Amino acid sequence: LFDLARAANASPVRAARRRSTTPKTLRPGLQYALDAFTGGPAFIRNDRLDVLGANALGRALYADLFRKAERPNLARAAFLDREWSDAFYPDWDLAADQSVAILRAAAGHDPHDRELQDLVGELSTRSPEFRTKWGAHDVRRHGTGEKHFVHPVVGALDLLFEGSRLMSDPALSFLLYTAEPGSPTADALRLLGSLDATERRDAAHAADPAAADGRA
Repeated sequence: LFDLARAANASPVRAARRRSTTPKTLRPGLQYALDAFTGGPAFIRNDRLDVLGANALGRALYADLFRKAERPNLARAAFLDREWSDAFYPDWDLAADQSVAILRAAAGHDPHDRELQDLVGELSTRSPEFRTKWGAHDVRRHGTGEKHFVHPVVGALDLLFEGSRLMSDPALSFLLYTAEPGSPTADALRLLGSLDATERRDAAHAADPAAADGRA
């Protein structure tokens, strides 16, 4: 945290210039690309772990977080919403370590990011676990691997993930989660997609019955 503060104070002009490099919203084309992927959850995040956009299954996976914020932050949720994160992550320590490592890497890449400084300050103040893990100085980025979740509706999900940087926006990462064909997780994702589609259809019908029925 002190390293971040020193770096930020070293060059205010440079800091102001760098703060404008990370998009806060997605271009329509990126959202269309997310929506076109239907094989599993997909989302785009920045290095502060703000989720800027997701496809339908991505929003269903993190439904509890999207109900609280349009652009949820995965690190803030992991450390400050422990009732949710303890239930959602079967190995909370691993998930928390991965979040801190991503933030550490982001701090090394751009120590002048004021929003990152604010996030680290907030988590350090409010979470003793974050302070301990941040002090470990773990820095890593994984572009592929496995993720394990326990969804409150469909249960255990063992997902493979692929992540890549966007050439047009290097500060953003595109992540795709998939399940092994024929696995229990694949069945759970199909169920999650069906339940989500039904919920969205019911919500649309309640908001405008005529439009939802195709009569408007």
